[in-house]
Amino acid sequence: MLVAAAVCPCPPLLVPEVAAGAAPELDTARAACADALGVLAAARPDLLVVVGPAGQDGAGPYPQGAPGSFRGFGVGLDVRLGSAAPDAVVPARGLPASLSVAAWLLERTGWADAPIEGLGIDTSLAPERCAEAGRELGARAARVALLVMGDASACRTLKAPGYLDERAAPFDAAVARALGAADLAALRALDPGLARELKASGRAPWQVLAAAADDAGLSGALLYEDAPYGVGYVVATWS
Repeated sequence: MLVAAAVCPCPPLLVPEVAAGAAPELDTARAACADALGVLAAARPDLLVVVGPAGQDGAGPYPQGAPGSFRGFGVGLDVRLGSAAPDAVVPARGLPASLSVAAWLLERTGWADAPIEGLGIDTSLAPERCAEAGRELGARAARVALLVMGDASACRTLKAPGYLDERAAPFDAAVARALGAADLAALRALDPGLARELKASGRAPWQVLAAAADDAGLSGALLYEDAPYGVGYVVATWS
C-alpha cells in the first residue's frame, strides 16, 4: 500500500552545477524538495519507487544503482539511483533526465531509508495505462513510498520553452490544487492532449500516482508553486 508520496519538478536546472550562475534562483524549490523527501523518510517505507517522465527509449524499470549523468547538459556530473550492492551488475542503460534529477535529490539529502527502484513513464502513456502502472506500484510492498517527478506547463511566458499559451496558467493552477489536496479524481481527469500541447511532462506520472493512492486515504500539502523560466514547478507531499 502507498503510505507517502512526494511530488517534485524535474528540470536539470535544479542541479546547481547545471544552473551555474542562475543556481540561487531555484534555492526555494530545492529546499521544498528536501522537505518533501523528509516526509517520505518519516513514513518509514519498505520500498521507494521513483517515477518520472521519459521518452519511449527511456521508459521502463531501473534498478537500484542505475547510473545517470548530466554530461548532456555540459556538466561532468554523474549520479546513481541509490547505492548499488557491491556485487551488483551495473546496468548499461542510463537514467532518463527526470530520474537523474531525482537521483541527485536523493544523494543530496542522503537517502538511506529504504531500497530504491526507478520507473520511467512514457509521457504519451494513456490514462488507463497510467492507472494500471499505478495500481501495480501500490502493491509492490506493504509500505510503498513514491517520489514522483514532473513539470507542469512550459508555456507560461513569452520566453518559456513552449512560448505563451493562455491555457497554461489555469492548467497549472488546477494541477497545483489537485496535488496539494491529493485530489485523485482531478488528477485522473487531466487531459492528455492539453497536457501535451502545454508541454506538461508531469501528466502521466501524476496519473500513475493517483492510481497508486487509490484507497490509501492520504492527505496532501502544497509546499511550493512557481513558474520560473515560464515553466510550472510544483512540490507537494501526500501522507
